[in-house]
Amino acid sequence: MTPTITAFANSPDRGQGQARDMRVRWALEEIGQPYDVRLVSFGEMKQPPHLALHPFGQIPTYEEGNLALFESGAIVLHVAQRHPGRLPEDANARARAIMWIFAALNTVEPPIIEWEQAVYFERDRPWYQARLPLLEKRIRGRLEQLSRRLGEADWLDGAFSAGDLMMVTVLRRLEGSGILDGYPSLRAYVARGEARPAYRRAFEAQLAVFTASQG
Repeated sequence: MTPTITAFANSPDRGQGQARDMRVRWALEEIGQPYDVRLVSFGEMKQPPHLALHPFGQIPTYEEGNLALFESGAIVLHVAQRHPGRLPEDANARARAIMWIFAALNTVEPPIIEWEQAVYFERDRPWYQARLPLLEKRIRGRLEQLSRRLGEADWLDGAFSAGDLMMVTVLRRLEGSGILDGYPSLRAYVARGEARPAYRRAFEAQLAVFTASQG
């Protein structure tokens, strides 16, 4: 059965692959799974039909038969568990790959999101200038730790896995900020992820939605 995911009809990232449906698209492209996309407007995301799928009124959602999921991490994990190739066969390596999915979402992404919120929504607040360096320091602390762990390896734990997929998409949120420039190994890590054919297909599919919306 072909799954259906939801995505922004008009993404605020202007098709640059930052919206969270990108993670799901990439996961599905990695396993060669065709999928349908239902585009939703910001207004539709707050209406009962979409809220029945995602109670917080966001994207993406994932529907396959009688299964409906929300949260990009949960969807990527489900896809990786259901299809061979994006989680290791070895039980211990598999557990570590899942660990990295959680690390990306729970440890690395939160300070990045907090920094984004400040940059986009708090510039006019009196505390902005004092707070921003503190937020950047938290991000750099996480990047330093991640960079040490990655070392000279191509991927976080052996072969590319769903853990790498999630971590690369999280690190890409720093694109254009200059923060990642101080960590050459992480920049190269992100570039390796972006060079994967499945990533390119997912990126181009998301960009095509934005391009069509500009019509």
